[in-house]
Amino acid sequence: MTLTLSQSAYWELVYESEENQLTPNSADEFDVTYQYPVRLGNGYSRYIDLRTGLDLNIANYQLHDEIITRSSDREHLIEYTFELSGLKTGTYGFFGSGLAPGGSLEHSPVQPTAWVSVHIEPELFCQWFGHKGELPTNLQPLIRKSDQKYYEHHGKTTSAMQMALQQLLGCPYQGNTKRVYLESKVWELMALQVEQFLETQTIETTSKILNAEDIERIHYASEILLTRLDQPPSLMELARMVGINDNKLKVGFKQVFETTVFGYLHDCRMERSRQMLAAGKLTVTETAKAVGFANRGYFAASFRRKFGVNPGIYLNEKRQKLKNSG
Repeated sequence: MTLTLSQSAYWELVYESEENQLTPNSADEFDVTYQYPVRLGNGYSRYIDLRTGLDLNIANYQLHDEIITRSSDREHLIEYTFELSGLKTGTYGFFGSGLAPGGSLEHSPVQPTAWVSVHIEPELFCQWFGHKGELPTNLQPLIRKSDQKYYEHHGKTTSAMQMALQQLLGCPYQGNTKRVYLESKVWELMALQVEQFLETQTIETTSKILNAEDIERIHYASEILLTRLDQPPSLMELARMVGINDNKLKVGFKQVFETTVFGYLHDCRMERSRQMLAAGKLTVTETAKAVGFANRGYFAASFRRKFGVNPGIYLNEKRQKLKNSG
């Protein structure tokens, strides 16, 4: 069965009933947990009022049936949402203020739904990221008029974002200390998303001036890194070697390879080390040195993060297979 509701009616069901409200800690009256309406599903939703113009929502529930919510055009606040479960696990949505066009949204009962969402009044956002209430030019696209569709960006949750989320969800404090702690994590997450927004803006601006020759030079730079994994040139040296300025090289790498220059170098070192260990001819220490790692422990930790196995174990397994096949 599919249930169709207006968006406002849906949120009224989730939040309006005092019967659904679990009694909060007297010191945490700003943090209220609501039992998810039993007619819709099982779980809970938390509403945390951090300050005027700033609220945090945390939800974890599973629907009984599919729900379709319908909305009309409405004014949109600054918002971001991190998906913690379901098909979109590990992603986030970042939205500016402006016009949110009406439409329909399907809510699936197939998997549990869990998310962390934050809403910020544009005025408060300007106070935090602006000077005397004035946003810098590069952030102004996030604040749009009520007749302009809001800015929207979807991305993958970074390790820094994941750490901040874990700290937010595992907040060990109560009362005002809890409120301050949660707000600090909310702004930390916002800062990380603003940083990605600014990177996106830079890439979009730079991509307009990247020509075929620039892209060819960036590929040439990647080839140089591949041949010098053990002693790579500095960013400035690499830029001079391929005849491009360092800023265009950095942004160009992000555009062409979807990673930083250092990230590309690191991935190449890891893959080369895997190939060398698979050949079974070098020790772990010799392999680490061959791809530019002076510290064997750091190499081992990096290899383990990348491939999920200790390089020593990987080497022994490959040598045993080579021995058995011989």
